[in-house]
Amino acid sequence: MLETLSLMGAGFINALSPLNLLAMALSTALGIVIGCLPGLSAAMGVALLLPMTFSMPASTGLIVLGGIYCGAIFGGSISAILIHTPGTPASAATALDGYELTKQGKAGKALAVSCFSSFCGGLLSCISLYFFAPILAQLAMKFKQPEYFWLSIFGLTIIAGVSTKSMLKGLMSGALGLLISTIGMDPINGVPRFMFGQDSLYEGINVTCALIGLFSMSQALILAEKAIVKRQEATKVKDKMVLTGGEVKRITPTILRGWVIGNIIGILPGAGASIACFMSYNTNKQLSKHPEEFGKGSIEGVAASEAANNAVTGGSLIPMLTLGIPGESVTAILMGGLIIQGLQPGADLFTKYAPMTYTFFAGFVLVQFFMLGIGLLGCKGFAKIAKLSDAILIPCIIVLCIVGSFAIRKIYADVVIMMIFGMLGYLVRKFELNNAAIVLALILGPLGEKGLRRSLLLSGGSPAIFFSSPVCWVLIALCVFGILSPLLMSKLEKKMSGGETADHSD
Repeated sequence: MLETLSLMGAGFINALSPLNLLAMALSTALGIVIGCLPGLSAAMGVALLLPMTFSMPASTGLIVLGGIYCGAIFGGSISAILIHTPGTPASAATALDGYELTKQGKAGKALAVSCFSSFCGGLLSCISLYFFAPILAQLAMKFKQPEYFWLSIFGLTIIAGVSTKSMLKGLMSGALGLLISTIGMDPINGVPRFMFGQDSLYEGINVTCALIGLFSMSQALILAEKAIVKRQEATKVKDKMVLTGGEVKRITPTILRGWVIGNIIGILPGAGASIACFMSYNTNKQLSKHPEEFGKGSIEGVAASEAANNAVTGGSLIPMLTLGIPGESVTAILMGGLIIQGLQPGADLFTKYAPMTYTFFAGFVLVQFFMLGIGLLGCKGFAKIAKLSDAILIPCIIVLCIVGSFAIRKIYADVVIMMIFGMLGYLVRKFELNNAAIVLALILGPLGEKGLRRSLLLSGGSPAIFFSSPVCWVLIALCVFGILSPLLMSKLEKKMSGGETADHSD
């Protein structure tokens, strides 16, 4: 206990260095800009800027990615409130009451509620990050090769199933990612596989290039396919962005409920912020003293959505850091960033690399304060960014994709790989497959393959080793849950989003 407290204190001291503070401020502001631009996403922003973190210390690089993540989730509420167009799917429920407040001349009030609720939800989620992550990390220390095999299968089933409309398409996406992960040298026998005579594929597909292509370049291609869109003019904020003591008191229970819901949804792999915001909105409407105001300009409605979607951020980091199971596409990219830095999710992050991990945790806490300050001071300026035309946005994204992929190793082949994955990502979206499942399979594939083949070597080819411990059986049960969970999540999402949208249209 004393050792943990010492690590936490040292983490805050390290996080308060001038370099880290500057990184927090810039990354959070950049994340808000990305979030408030309709059509972009937190995943795209994190993937696009991942190469920038390679030259930084590991903790600073993770803080930058965390700042972009949190900033983008909050930034989506700005366009949702001012132009009724959620910048990210996580702010879909925010638009229901946020835009109604804007039409009533209370845009400043709505933005203040969003900013304050996002800050509280994100900050409170850090409590569970500090509390649950070390506990799960201790469990991960007991894992051996058979457990790692089942863990990789669980990760693939949960995100391939939940994050797409079709379970079959989700599993197809995962299978495609697994196939791609076999490119390179065989991890056991050292035999070249599917390298097509290219020495640049000796170590397999560069994960960062794949991430940039699947999430960023594909988004540019999707935007370019459509007619160039000039954004709707954002409503001018004429009222003050302040909350009275009575309003803070009124939304406090809503924020606390949103935090609990968002944290639980975040910890559950595959659910995501879009489900959390509608679940929180619906639950708080039922428990509110003024349910009739929801959908007509309720500050509780804005607070419910924003507290929950920001609480997801801290919760989703827990399974990613401890078990290597990303909760959603953003944490899958963050996991890729960890691996590129030479760090493997699991127990080592809380033992061997504990100073770095707790510095990141402290930075994640401080990012919430930067988000609050930048949000309150800069919302009016960010509102102008929300109307930026696709004609400017598309070439900027393409240039950053090319520069970012080349900067990794300064090899032209990496740019080609990024382009190939950009086209693949475009086709994946067109056929409604799941790019997050492809990335996760690309990352977890080698882990699962090593676990499978080493386990069989240890057992002399007997499959009984995969059923030899209680942890294996628990993971098998979780894999079954991962396959069946899309049915539950699909019904839940339809109930939360469909019901509330219908109420609003009435």
